[in-house]
Amino acid sequence: MKRFSLKWIMAVVVLMTASFGVRAQYYQIANQLSGLISPALSGSMNYKGYVEASGLAGFGDNHANFVGISTSQGFQYSSWFFMGVGIGVDMAIVRNDVTDKADWEGTYPDYYDHSSSKTRAMIPVFTDFRFNLGSGRGVGAFIDLKLGATWLLGDRYLTLQHGRLSGATQFYLKPSVGLRIPVSTVNPKQAVNIGLTYQLITSNNNYYRWDGNAVTLNALGLSIAFEW
Repeated sequence: MKRFSLKWIMAVVVLMTASFGVRAQYYQIANQLSGLISPALSGSMNYKGYVEASGLAGFGDNHANFVGISTSQGFQYSSWFFMGVGIGVDMAIVRNDVTDKADWEGTYPDYYDHSSSKTRAMIPVFTDFRFNLGSGRGVGAFIDLKLGATWLLGDRYLTLQHGRLSGATQFYLKPSVGLRIPVSTVNPKQAVNIGLTYQLITSNNNYYRWDGNAVTLNALGLSIAFEW
């Protein structure tokens, strides 16, 4: 009987310990979430803005170079997390190695009846997530992720090496990683960000010479931004 009671007591102790551990984890998670949500509900969030310029070189079967400028406006939910929305203007420039001619049968792809150009402007619209690493008062690091869509301006297509980028909605992804350098000791919110940036543009609404309508543009380069 004593041995049976001891087993039950030990089982209850284990269950209570596990329960307290789970509750402690939930309590920590709840505290972290409330630290992000409560500023939004109370209206005490810190407004923050960015202006960014970038230059990217394309790579892959279809590729284009990009020179662009964008702005992000949002709120600094905590010392390490920013979220906002943004819009930009990118100039897509295709190099002179376009080889998309008539195929071996002497016929042309169906997109040849639509006007196109090797230099086209694009408008990206995105949600911007930025994570800061460091105290914020000295030089630190950042990770930035822009996620949204982009469109060609006008009704002309973008001429590519083996197809065309249409005026339809394109998926847009632009992550960056780099250094955050404060420019003012009086106002540490002002800083310059220098980053290594990758950009992806893709959709199934384009024109590829050989197979299907999926076109993907990859580009890699540098970006510089000012935040306030």
